[in-house]
Amino acid sequence: MFSFTFDKRMIYILIGILALSSIVNYMNNPAELFNFLLCIPGVLVAITFHEFAHGFAAYKLGDNTAKNEGRLSLNPFDHLDPLGTAMMIFAGFGWGKPVNVNPRNYTRKISMEKGEAIVSLAGPLMNFLLAIVFSIIYFAIYKFSSEEFLSTTIGGIILALLYATVSVNMGLGIFNLIPLPPLDGSKIIRPFLPYKAKEWFTNNEQIFYIIFVLTWVTGIAGSIISPIIQAGISGVMNLARIIFGV
Repeated sequence: MFSFTFDKRMIYILIGILALSSIVNYMNNPAELFNFLLCIPGVLVAITFHEFAHGFAAYKLGDNTAKNEGRLSLNPFDHLDPLGTAMMIFAGFGWGKPVNVNPRNYTRKISMEKGEAIVSLAGPLMNFLLAIVFSIIYFAIYKFSSEEFLSTTIGGIILALLYATVSVNMGLGIFNLIPLPPLDGSKIIRPFLPYKAKEWFTNNEQIFYIIFVLTWVTGIAGSIISPIIQAGISGVMNLARIIFGV
């Protein structure tokens, strides 16, 4: 019987290749380097709040694990995973340090499986909420600032940072809804699967890891979800635009 073993060295090699490719690209295209730097604050915000939301949801369901481990925090250094952060910066997708939870501590009003789905969904929902909030801030500044300020370098950078934060949060939220391990989507759909499908899903988790990496390396996954992410960004920005009438 042939089996797959997921090895993090594969991702380290991938990061090295992507980082080298990015450095070459930035040297030839300063605009790309500027866009990269603009995304860094958005990445910190997106990952920090995403992981905090997982821990907070678990805490509200009765599990104190995240609280006891200091993960109910908005300090980015409590949530950043070096590997996942590097992947997010260089590959356009990534993850934070997983929040440890114990489903056995969840309230008995719901099943452990449903509790896990709720906790998993909390992360992407937080990112979508942040995308909405930062799009509102973007157009509030655009609406109430003077044309002189908006035409300055500082004004332009502030708006660019806000837009990048909207984009990163929308991207992280949608990306994590993909129903493949280790992403949140795989746990969100689990309660809705028949027993045999759940068992098959669990037994073949390592294969899904390989599929997950390969689809991103080949660009297949990006070509599928990029239009969805862009539609999400346009949706929240247009909503904020309507709110402020600009």
